[in-house]
Amino acid sequence: MEHQTIKGEKVPSLGLGTWRLSGEECTKAVESALALGYRHIDTARIYGNEGEVGRGIRNSGVDREGIFLVTKVWTSDFSYERTIQSTRESLRKLRTEYVDLLLMHWPNPSVPLQETLSAMRELQEEGSVRHIGVSNFPASMVEEAAQHATVFCNQVEYHPYRAQDKLLEQAKEMDYLLTAYSPIGRGSVLSDGTLKEIGEAHGKTPAQVALRWLIQQEKVAAIPKARSEDHLKSNLDIFDFKLSEEEMERIFRLRR
Repeated sequence: MEHQTIKGEKVPSLGLGTWRLSGEECTKAVESALALGYRHIDTARIYGNEGEVGRGIRNSGVDREGIFLVTKVWTSDFSYERTIQSTRESLRKLRTEYVDLLLMHWPNPSVPLQETLSAMRELQEEGSVRHIGVSNFPASMVEEAAQHATVFCNQVEYHPYRAQDKLLEQAKEMDYLLTAYSPIGRGSVLSDGTLKEIGEAHGKTPAQVALRWLIQQEKVAAIPKARSEDHLKSNLDIFDFKLSEEEMERIFRLRR
């Protein structure tokens, strides 16, 4: 597994996204992922599956310290009190004493950033949260958030068709992790001619090429969702090849 180094800490470049996974299927996916070598698991309060994710971690027998675990506070819980309550509830469901990264799930203009982030900072000071971040924030709001807390991550939709140039630049400048969700564009990249052609040169699928392109970028991690063991395996099978600068550039040109 390759890593991105953020503020001196190594974060696995590839994680498992659990959006829309629920029940036994979710528990099994987390268990299988950890058995295969994944060490970065992403969930959220609003997904309604933190309990299942926690069970998967517990069942896997993998040491909690070795896992980079991420959850998020939903926009309706951004008041000071509710941010703290929501996170405590997340920890209870995940059956863990801390999360490695807690994110504000989407911007919510009706609650001052300072209010939510000061609650998150308090959780960080007591050790319940190791790092603080945001999700779906434009660059200007990331800057504003950085006035109230050390921003470790901004999680956004990012794939070959979705340009994120401004955030990429900012992530390098501010040394934060840009985590790409929907990294294969909800399947839209799978039939892409350019990705197929590049994939053929490496004996890889278009999805594997898209994931490799993401994690080969500075400060970028990707969290594809996967249900089956085959799918989990093939997403993980991206560390034995490298894209050339020219191939990277060809993929960058696909953005719309």
